[in-house]
Amino acid sequence: MKNNILTKDEKERIVALRKLNIIDTQPESQYDEIAELASYICNTPIGLISIIDKDRQWMKACVGIKNCEAEKKFTFCQYAVQHEGDIFEVSDARTDERFKDQAFTFGSNPVVFYAGVPLRNKEGVVLGSLCVIDHEPRSLTEKQRKSLLFLANQVINLFEIRIKNNVLRESQKLLKEKNTQLKNFAGVVSHDMKMPLANMIVTMDIIKAKYKDKLDESGKNYIDNLKQSAFKLSDYITNILTHYESDSITEENSYEVFDLNELLEDIVEMLDINEDCEINLPKQNLQVECNRVALEQIFLNLIGNSIKYNDKKKITIDIGCSFDDFYYHFYVKDNGIGIPEDKKGEVFDLFTTITEADRKGNKGNGIGLSTVKKIIHNLGGTIDLESEVGVYTKFKFQVERP
Repeated sequence: MKNNILTKDEKERIVALRKLNIIDTQPESQYDEIAELASYICNTPIGLISIIDKDRQWMKACVGIKNCEAEKKFTFCQYAVQHEGDIFEVSDARTDERFKDQAFTFGSNPVVFYAGVPLRNKEGVVLGSLCVIDHEPRSLTEKQRKSLLFLANQVINLFEIRIKNNVLRESQKLLKEKNTQLKNFAGVVSHDMKMPLANMIVTMDIIKAKYKDKLDESGKNYIDNLKQSAFKLSDYITNILTHYESDSITEENSYEVFDLNELLEDIVEMLDINEDCEINLPKQNLQVECNRVALEQIFLNLIGNSIKYNDKKKITIDIGCSFDDFYYHFYVKDNGIGIPEDKKGEVFDLFTTITEADRKGNKGNGIGLSTVKKIIHNLGGTIDLESEVGVYTKFKFQVERP
């Protein structure tokens, strides 16, 4: 055999092989079954799926032989990968000028018959071959040739799936790294900014108290506005940090059994409601097995929103819960301002706000509902809403049962 036989663009072929990233991987049943089926259909003792690297032939699947690789310059497959047609076939290597003097054509198990289909990707680059080998001279029938081509197509399909999975895994890896960096950044910013903000708020109170006799009403209003802005910024930073820590909430806190109404009562107490507000807890008090911290974050946000975005003199909030074999089903319904039909698809988008201001005239930051959706997704659930402007809003969500 001649040495260093290359395809028309060997560099492009090697780049495509690196993208496939299949050489030296563990055996996989999908490839093994195709090689065995090729051997069976063609009635040969050997069936191979070979990949031609820069200097060697490596077998992703092999039936009838144990060696999984060979030097490229001593292989039949190097001719198959440069073959222009559908199948490279050698009926009797002992009479072929290219092979008759080679050691492989002699011995106890000589390579006498060879048929290989070039494995071309969608760009037309040949990565290897699906081949069958016999120790006796022969030729493939038309049906065998057709079947071998069909099987080669299936190998190419597996290659394409592998490439897509490789890209997906790499994208997920990069996304995870960027998300980690973002979470770390959010943590640093939160810590570095909230302390000065707290100092500013305290300082404003001191200034207002110490110089109350020297400040006119306008000056006091300026200080109050500064203080309110500092509180809003502090709340914004806290919400961003909660959003990016939501993954760790569901990852680090294990499931536990707890009383749902007891959890809801604790949440109502934490909210410290200073409004005429009636909150109706579920009539059926359930023992829930769930991630308590995550569920608490969800209800804190939804109940808090039901209070903030409510224009009624008396706020009414109904909370319900049921379950089936697979999910816990919850809802939070209020008699608030409602959400327009054309805005329902946007309420869960990060940094998107639907209303100009809440009950107290403060503008939201568009982080809370995005965080809620993220937590629910991590719990294996979904969230949806029903609403009628000026009448009610009902958030319905479900989380997986363990």
